[in-house]
Amino acid sequence: MEDRIESIFEGLRQKSTTKQEIFRNTKDTFEKLRACSVELVKNLKNRITEVDENVVIEYRSVNEFEFHVKFSGDLLIFVMHSNVITLPEDHELMKSRYVEEDFRRRFFGHIMAYNFMADSIKYNRLNDPGYLLGRVLINIDNHFYLEGVKQLDLTYHDMAKNKITEKTLKLFVESAMVASVNNDLVAPDVDEIRKITVKQKLEEQQVSTPQKVGFTFSYQRKPNVY
Repeated sequence: MEDRIESIFEGLRQKSTTKQEIFRNTKDTFEKLRACSVELVKNLKNRITEVDENVVIEYRSVNEFEFHVKFSGDLLIFVMHSNVITLPEDHELMKSRYVEEDFRRRFFGHIMAYNFMADSIKYNRLNDPGYLLGRVLINIDNHFYLEGVKQLDLTYHDMAKNKITEKTLKLFVESAMVASVNNDLVAPDVDEIRKITVKQKLEEQQVSTPQKVGFTFSYQRKPNVY
């Protein structure tokens, strides 16, 4: 009985300590990402005002785990999950030598970047889709692993070498904005909107709302893991 209790205690102690440190690393990364976004918005706002003062670029803090970057018709939503996670055993990262060398590297904090149409939030259009652009995983070594759409054009799959820096965080925000801007809206097929229900009319739903072309996620691409 004592052996089992000791085993349980030791397992809890190691995991709890590990997860607390990962949470702190993730929170620190999220705050740096926030600071990069604020600076980027400030820079772009100053430049675009000289060209067209009607183009809106703004940063908005929602809470300690979420902030928004709005630019023209697009909205980027950055969210830090409060829980520390692990990945399925068949995930390429879990098979890497880097993760296998240290049990604590099997756990990650994660930050997601979503793209919405700005009007979807402004007009509370609950049925409008959003798109996950990327997910950043942060581990106990303060290294990161990036999973994202191909349009981000970022190749940070070797977690052993990927250290969190302001440069890489700035590049992540900039790439997410570029991917969003370059993904155009497409009007729905006329057959989809030629009939509406009374409920849709009463709720003032914009049934002809255009949608993004869509993003190609790169999770099927084989990362370089060691």
